[in-house]
Amino acid sequence: MGFKYIQLNNGIEMPEIGYGVFRVEEGEALEDAVLTATCSGYRSVDTAAIYGNESSVGNGIRKAIEQGIVTREELFITSKLWNEHSSYDETIKAYEQTLERMGLNYLDLYLIHWPGQDKYLEPWKALEHLYKEGRVKSIGVCNFQVYHLESLLQKAEVTPVINQIEFHPKLTQEEVREYCRTHNIQVEAWSPLMNAELLNNEQILELAEKHGKSPAQIILCWDLQHGVITIPKSMTPSRISENISLYDFSLSEDEMKQLNGLNENLRSGPDPDEFNF
Repeated sequence: MGFKYIQLNNGIEMPEIGYGVFRVEEGEALEDAVLTATCSGYRSVDTAAIYGNESSVGNGIRKAIEQGIVTREELFITSKLWNEHSSYDETIKAYEQTLERMGLNYLDLYLIHWPGQDKYLEPWKALEHLYKEGRVKSIGVCNFQVYHLESLLQKAEVTPVINQIEFHPKLTQEEVREYCRTHNIQVEAWSPLMNAELLNNEQILELAEKHGKSPAQIILCWDLQHGVITIPKSMTPSRISENISLYDFSLSEDEMKQLNGLNENLRSGPDPDEFNF
């Protein structure tokens, strides 16, 4: 497949394309999709406790390992702490429960899912403890605005490796991305296709026709050329394969600017400033 890795600030390398499973129900179909993804070349899988599908993701990973497609060491597995666990002890327990559900001994990346209203400082201390003990390979955050990151970095002993944010041509998040760049925090995109809403955009369709690619491939290529890790979701085998086939074309500087110009600061998910639990 030959896809690329991005080195995080702790020296660990993460695939720049991963397989996302948001809004996918627990069950054999998801197990098979995870297996299909590994067969297609994916080495990164992203889930979360709140998705309610960690067990199926773990089963799919186990099938891929048992069939000799991958080893555990070749995989990069991410999950996330839900905000009901706001204390140090609750965070440790939540991580252990995630490992139990997934049937894993460790995660490659564990993220605080939402900042909430100052709910992230205690959990971050717990994540730092897990990281220092070697029980998790990397730790990071999701949906943090600049002021959340500033607050965290004032007290953190370990800098987050990742800030996973909603990012697509309608929501370019330039201020957050610039802050992350200057503080060596890698940006990762969730909802890169805006829940498929962007796939019928006229400008994206024109670029897709020009390059002989799908609209999804155009958007995902735009992510990668911005240096943003991306985790598209699909349950369709052909699209799972298509979404990782991004290395035989590129967008010109003008085409990148054209897509940047679609920005409307438009969210398909919650606003971190308002989603306080």
